[in-house]
Amino acid sequence: MKRTIYIETSVVSYLVADMSDNIRVSGHQLATHEFWKILPEYEVSISDTVVEETSKGDEGKIQKRLRRIRDFRVLEIDEKTQALAIKLVGEKAIPEKCPEDALHIAVAAINEIEFIVTWNFKHINNPFMIRKISDVVTSAGYSMPVICSPEEFMEAEHD
Repeated sequence: MKRTIYIETSVVSYLVADMSDNIRVSGHQLATHEFWKILPEYEVSISDTVVEETSKGDEGKIQKRLRRIRDFRVLEIDEKTQALAIKLVGEKAIPEKCPEDALHIAVAAINEIEFIVTWNFKHINNPFMIRKISDVVTSAGYSMPVICSPEEFMEAEHD
């Protein structure tokens, strides 16, 4: 059985973005391209939230992003998912202004996804937030997915 990965929107955005002059950002972009190459080894999922977020912004990039995710399984945002997302925001594990970040985590947890892969270091892959997120997810009775960047995932998986 293949391991399961949930890809958050920032990963898709880094994949199709024009190469940045910022060395840190360009490093993330290069890592994302390498990560994308190993995805056939895994069962990859996204959610309606990822589809919605990738459908915003620059028209030229929208089609590129949507093409890259079209073969992934789309997980449903149901009542249980919404309830867990509300709990994540309500318990301040995710800021109130970022409910979509709570939905990414909730849909992965509800669907027993092993890994959430993201470049969102502000609200998702943040060591201070992860502890709070994990407490909320596990207290609601779900297993906490491992949250990591594409680079962290590849280093750990192929170590």
